[in-house]
Amino acid sequence: MLITLGIIFGDIGTSPLYVFQTLLTEGGKVNQELVLGSISCVFWTLTLQTTFKYILITLQADNKGEGGIFSLYALVRRYGKWLAIPAIIGAGTLLADGIITPPISVTSAIEGLHLVPALAKYIVPGNELILTIVIGIILLLFFFQQFGTKVIGSAFGPVMLLWFLMLGVLGTIQIAQYPQIFKALSPHYGFELLTNHPRGFWLLGAVFLCTTGAEALYSDLGHCGRKNIQVSWIFVKTTLMLNYLGQGAWVLLQPANTSFTNLNPFFQIVPHAFLIPSIILATFATIIASQALISGSFTLISEAVSMNFWPRVTIKFPSDIRGQIYIPSINWLLCFGCIAVSLYFRTSEAMTAAYGFSITVAMLMTTILVYYFMRYVKHWPLWLVVIILCVFLTVEGSFFVANAVKLLKRLFFLVFEIGLIFTMYIWYRARKINNRLLTFIDLKDKIPMFNALSAETSVPKFATHLIYLTKANNSSQIEQKILYSIFSRMPKRADIYWFIHIERADDPYTMEYSIEELANDKIIRVEFRLGFRIQPRINVLFRKVVEDMVARKELDITSPYEALSQYKLAADFRFVLLEKFLSYENEFSLKEGFILRSYFAIKKYALSDAQAYGLDTSETRVEKIPLVVTPFSNFALKRIEPKVQVQ
Repeated sequence: MLITLGIIFGDIGTSPLYVFQTLLTEGGKVNQELVLGSISCVFWTLTLQTTFKYILITLQADNKGEGGIFSLYALVRRYGKWLAIPAIIGAGTLLADGIITPPISVTSAIEGLHLVPALAKYIVPGNELILTIVIGIILLLFFFQQFGTKVIGSAFGPVMLLWFLMLGVLGTIQIAQYPQIFKALSPHYGFELLTNHPRGFWLLGAVFLCTTGAEALYSDLGHCGRKNIQVSWIFVKTTLMLNYLGQGAWVLLQPANTSFTNLNPFFQIVPHAFLIPSIILATFATIIASQALISGSFTLISEAVSMNFWPRVTIKFPSDIRGQIYIPSINWLLCFGCIAVSLYFRTSEAMTAAYGFSITVAMLMTTILVYYFMRYVKHWPLWLVVIILCVFLTVEGSFFVANAVKLLKRLFFLVFEIGLIFTMYIWYRARKINNRLLTFIDLKDKIPMFNALSAETSVPKFATHLIYLTKANNSSQIEQKILYSIFSRMPKRADIYWFIHIERADDPYTMEYSIEELANDKIIRVEFRLGFRIQPRINVLFRKVVEDMVARKELDITSPYEALSQYKLAADFRFVLLEKFLSYENEFSLKEGFILRSYFAIKKYALSDAQAYGLDTSETRVEKIPLVVTPFSNFALKRIEPKVQVQ
């Protein structure tokens, strides 16, 4: 549970730094109705969204202990092909809004330094010094990702425990002076604010900030387990609400004409002697919140690569902790985005004005997938599912409309957001087109050809063991292009032909294989079943399979050459990869043309198949083959007699 506090609740736990301040700023005149209504809305948002939707319902959608939108999609994708679309939009928006979480959290913590009298003239929200400190922290945070978080990860739990205890204690001190603040928990005040306040409904955009970490909470399910999250949430929600109530109590205790411009109630309720330690603790808490979001982004992209929603990228494993990964390209992309956000918005107040829209979209996409989970996986009665769905859609629909006005303020990184969703969609659609064009042939009919080629000594031997990767789900079939490569494009003679097929399991960490000998000592098919969180490092996995077969005396890999076999040297193994390029001989529709051209343009920046499958280039040959979708055929070529040359 201590680890859970450090990993899961960082984002939602740092929201008191800026949520109430934003509500006071956007609410206009600060009075009892605004304060009580705001706290009421925060409480019921945390209850309906975080507690009811995520803690009680969505966390049940664990895929062998793993969470996140792609884990949820893996559970329900068999119930509708179109469900890939909400999965793509949800993942893209979650990643995109991620570039604003580290800057807004760290900036709001550092801005608290301007309350220290000795630093007041140096620390001014939005000035160069704050920007330098924030960007420095962000750079260090992203720089240390490559080393893993094993060491600092052990400190996350205790730091966040101190943080939540501080939230609760500070809030309780203020509540003791104004216990009437507890009436704010009544839904009556929230309803009054939304209906009677001049900007009531639009304040939901600021209220929503209190639950932005809920989606990330589900994404990190695999790190801690459902029970730990559910039990520790009781403590977390209690301390959060005590702090919000304490901030509200402090505001209501101030003189009637107090101006709350540039005042952050969070730091105002901190005793002056404890101000600097509280800012240091707040900074550590925001760094931890950012770390959880970055780790979640790596996990999300890793799953997207495995499920063919994202180009193959370099994925590293900096520590021996299960599931801890590092993706350099995503790391520096997020780093650049966070720095750009800091420079563009400068203050935490400006950032909150643009924060939240994408998370609302991500939550709506999760709701669509959760509906299918409740209805078809859990088999809950339709009437119950419809009631739950109506509650979620009403709440999230309201937040979406209230946050929609932020679109103009977030045009800055709308391009980034669209780019992520576009990349996922293009990659998904292009793979569908590719798979549609695959032609499979019955392999057993071709066994005599394999035997004949293997025995043909006039053809120079290409390899002793020749290995191809196949997409054929049926073990008795093989792609036509592979047969063309073996028999027609420079015949490839070998003693044993291997065909490797990778099946992606819905379980995250499945690692299984099976072997089928299709022709005695001539054709062997290896089927790997890998979970969507397992990297397909074929070189390592195949070597393990061969070692197992040798140990069971099912295979002899001694070199067949007499001069080498007497020294017990191992035979040679060679992989052949078939890489497609877009042929000029195509007449496709505008839509397919755009998708495929975009796909091959993006593919230039992705890892090659050899790199993605962990194959050593010294024993791998790549053959280029044209992708012909719709052959160019609308032409009339006329034969004429040659002209007679006059002597």
